[in-house]
Parts: sequence; structure tokens; C-alpha cells
Amino acid sequence: MAASAAVRHARPPVPATGRVDWVDHAKGLCIILVVMMHSVLGVEKALGDTGWMHGLVQFAKPFRMPDFFLIAGLFLGLVIDRPWRRYLDRRVVHFLYFYVLWVTIQFAFKAPGWLGEGQSPADVLGQWLFAFVQPFGTLWFIYLLPVFAVVTRLARPVPWPMLIGAAALLEILPVATGSMIVDEFAARYVYFLAGYLFAGAIFAVADRAAAHRPRAGLLLAGWIAVNGALAFTPVPAGLLGLLGHPHGVEYLSDLPVVSLALGAAGAVGIVVVTALLAAVPWAGFLAYLGRNSIVVYLAFFLPMAVSRAVLVRFAPFLDIGTVSLIVTICGVAGPVVLHLLVQWTGHGRFLFERPAWARLEREERRAAGPALRPAE
Repeated sequence: MAASAAVRHARPPVPATGRVDWVDHAKGLCIILVVMMHSVLGVEKALGDTGWMHGLVQFAKPFRMPDFFLIAGLFLGLVIDRPWRRYLDRRVVHFLYFYVLWVTIQFAFKAPGWLGEGQSPADVLGQWLFAFVQPFGTLWFIYLLPVFAVVTRLARPVPWPMLIGAAALLEILPVATGSMIVDEFAARYVYFLAGYLFAGAIFAVADRAAAHRPRAGLLLAGWIAVNGALAFTPVPAGLLGLLGHPHGVEYLSDLPVVSLALGAAGAVGIVVVTALLAAVPWAGFLAYLGRNSIVVYLAFFLPMAVSRAVLVRFAPFLDIGTVSLIVTICGVAGPVVLHLLVQWTGHGRFLFERPAWARLEREERRAAGPALRPAE
């Protein structure tokens, strides 16, 4: 059975509004976890020590990116059968535009510092060009999404059990080529593919969690306990020696097979958490962030870096954890403020909306509606 046939009867349900509450909440929670990781580790590197927020980052490590990619694959079944031109426009050119734009913006901010350190303009230009071969900085996620989309479309003739098995094997194997595209593809593709293949089952899990909240709460408590135990327990020295001290393996959660199991369990755990939170009024801010998750992802680097540079000067007065928390808040809130300003003034819309010239279907779009397409 082809992979496409396997999911044809399990397409995700989409309401008339085009939004699914718990999915927006999940995206919002995921983007906070991503910003938090970069913020906390950046502050700790700058100050040479760890703070109380380090524990939150470590706890989320097994499932932070697996869930992000699982959610990214959920709605692929709705579009994968579209004509290639439209598919490439929505799943490749769309993200390519934002990658090229924002990698250039990031280089514009970083270039003066590099030049001040003695690098030549040719060196900086070379780094910018290399960013199209090796994803740059925080933008690797949107670099990989088009790769995943094209590979999944091309792999539709492959029986789905074979496809998911091969993707799981790639995650388990110690793939460390030095190429971020290859290494992250191996580590993350299984989750994106699972979101696509098992979308119907994932939505069913969310529905059951919302309908049976006490039982879902008990399951979550069990997941939190297991994830925490494995995420904070160092790998015994003897086992590390037996494995040959693989790069990046420090805790039990990093071990082969264990990381795959925790990634899958954590992704489902976040689905359950957000299915419960979707009915809680105070959690509405997560849905807002989820609807604008790519906006936050694209732009958080600047408010994060600026706030970190300012706040580390107050380290004698604020503990490292508090500094990390404030930087995280700035990293999340900064892009939201920028996006609101763009909407209010009408200037800079190209930062978060794709212009008509950056489309493969320009004529159809001009006839059908607005000239700009939102980042998400």
C-alpha cells in the first residue's frame, strides 16, 4: 500500500474557520519552548554558569523539536495531491522566500561585528552564500520543511510501513556527517512523517483527551515522570564507554531508541496537554502565538540578542534564571510587537507576508485575492 493511500482515509478534520484550537495551542507552546532554549543557553554561555531555567530546557529537550515537526506534518495530507506547481509554491517557495529574507536580515545585523573582528567583506559574503548550503543559526527549521515536503511527495509510492521504518532507523543511527541538512534530516524526519501518516490517529487522541480529562491527566503525570527521569539521569560511564562515547549522548534520554521513544511519547504528550489547554480561557495566548508561530520563529533572534546583551550587565543583581526568563519573554514578545506594528502601519508587510512576485502562481493569486501571503 502506498503511503498516500494509507492516509487518504485519515485526513485531518478542518473546521470551517480553517483553524484547530489545540493545534494552535500546540504551536504556541512549541515556539515558546524553542525561544526558551535559545535564550537560556545563550544567557548561560554569556555568564558562564547555569540557572534555574536550565532544568526546563533539559526536560523539554527530548520532545521540543519532535513535536514541532509532528505538528508541521499534520496537514500535509490535505495538500500533497495538489499539482506539482502549486505544491512547490506552497511547500517550497513559500519557506524559501522567508529563509532568504531572514538569513539576509540576520547577516545584516551580524556583519558589522564580524568586520570589526577582522573578517573581510569577502569572508562575510562567503558565509552568507554558505548559509544556502548549511542552514544558518536559528533558521534551520524552515530550511528543512521544504526538504521534508519534497521527499515525502516523492516517496509516496513506497509502502508506508517501510517508509516510517526507514525514517525511524535514521533517527536511531548515529548520523553525524557535519552537514546540518543530513544530520537533522536523519534526526527529525520520522516525526514530520508520523504527523503526515498518522494525522487521523493524532486528532483522535486529542479528541479523546478532551473528552476524558481526568484519565488524560493521569497519563500526562506518568509521561512527565518518565520523561523527567530519563532526561535528568546521566548515562553511566561504563555504558558510554561501551557505546564509544557518541557525540551528544549525555543523559539516558539521548540514547538510541530511547530518544526515539521519548520523542514520540513527548509529541503525543504535548498533543494531550494542548487538547486540555484549548478549553482553558487563560491559555488563549498560546493559540495567538500558535497562529503567529512562524512570525515569532523568524524574528525572535533580534529581541533575544538585544535583551541578553543588556541584561547580562545586571547579572550581579539578577540571578541567571531570572535573566534567562526575561530574555525568553523578550524573544517571544518582540516579534509579536513588530508584527502588530507592521499590521498597524502597513509598512514592512514583506517581512511576514510573501509578495506576489515570490510566487509560482502569481496570475492566479492576483485574480483570487490579496497580493501577499502570510508567513503561516
